[in-house]
Amino acid sequence: MKPIIKKILIIAVILIVVVLIWFLFLHKKDAPIVIQAEKPDTGYIAQSVTATGKIEPVDTVTVGTQVSGIIKYLYVDFNSKVKKGQLLAELDKTLLQAALDQYKGSLLNAQSQQVFAKNNFDRQNLLFKTDAISKADYDSALNTYNAAKANVKSAQAQVNSAQKNLSYADIYSPIDGVVLNRNIAVGQTVAASFSTPTLFIIAKDITKMEVEANVDEADIGDVKAGNRASFTVDAFINDSFGGTVEDIRLHPSVSANVVTYTTIINAPNKDEKLKPGMTANIIIYTKEVNGAMLIPAKALAFTPDSSLAKDYEIIGKVPHKKMKKGSAASGGDAGANQLSHTAKSRNDSSGITKQHATVWLLQGKKLVQKRITIGLNDNTHVEVLSGLATSDLVITGVTGGAAGKAGAATTPGASPFLPQRRGGGGGGGGGGGRTR
Repeated sequence: MKPIIKKILIIAVILIVVVLIWFLFLHKKDAPIVIQAEKPDTGYIAQSVTATGKIEPVDTVTVGTQVSGIIKYLYVDFNSKVKKGQLLAELDKTLLQAALDQYKGSLLNAQSQQVFAKNNFDRQNLLFKTDAISKADYDSALNTYNAAKANVKSAQAQVNSAQKNLSYADIYSPIDGVVLNRNIAVGQTVAASFSTPTLFIIAKDITKMEVEANVDEADIGDVKAGNRASFTVDAFINDSFGGTVEDIRLHPSVSANVVTYTTIINAPNKDEKLKPGMTANIIIYTKEVNGAMLIPAKALAFTPDSSLAKDYEIIGKVPHKKMKKGSAASGGDAGANQLSHTAKSRNDSSGITKQHATVWLLQGKKLVQKRITIGLNDNTHVEVLSGLATSDLVITGVTGGAAGKAGAATTPGASPFLPQRRGGGGGGGGGGGRTR
């Protein structure tokens, strides 16, 4: 045998051995294709917006003083519960009482001058009637009498003012409530020359609080008075508090070019867990539906590719590029589907926007495309308004095979930052998927 033939035979044997080793030991067969499908479920779904805010009392009153002086007595402290008309503090009344006594003395002097002027006028009047004095003397007596009466009124006004200032030395509570803040101490001087100093801040009723939520301008259009809201605070991270949107203030706040609107949410606080100033993480439910037919949101993104055509009959329109690439049988190129899903259309009587989308149904060995009408979408589940029956198997994805490997990385899932739906029977889209 010639050497060159030997070399060719040896090379051929080596190649055959390498191919056999690769095929028998190294080559991994594609896992069988398994279609994931679920039946529509019935449950609760909501559309919501998130915001942050602060907890404040519903009504607070700032208590000040209209007169200057030194704090002589304090009768309440922080967190003291007070009643309307209760004495909170007293200023030193020495100077105020002295001013009142001075004005009272001036009043007595003015009254004495009035009596003297009246008697003099009466005499001058009698003499004038008998032509004993001139008209000038009569007018002078009358003017003196009128001036004395005016001086009495002026002195009386000064007395009234001094009495009122003296009464301001006693600080009373204008409402029933709780003292949130005390800005003074015994012996402290308060000056009310230019502005009223703040002595106390009183909350009217801390069993009724409100949340001042800062809602972004992109979300405020969906928020309306009466919307249900829930929120948490860091102090009680495992507790959820409820409330209702009361008002949306039209005056915007701008910070770092971000426009927000203050939205007031009432917050019952019977157990008094909520404290003024706490930071709240808020969810406002702008639309809610109970007993809705729900399917997983990823069902909207599924589109079959060419790898499924070997085992299943595909009934429906499939984008041509999908049949070529087959890159997202599980995740899907949701372009066409999501375009119709996000398109705005008219609202039904409940205020929910009707939109259109397509899903794929598993019917034995057939994949059937179905056009449906949908409503709310919380990115985990989608509300189906029409087009599906409870017995339909809606395809949500594919596992196994080349398409399953390629699509695994693009399978949509629920965001951990989305608000959780309320507990209770029939959670939307419920349980694990059925496989065929």
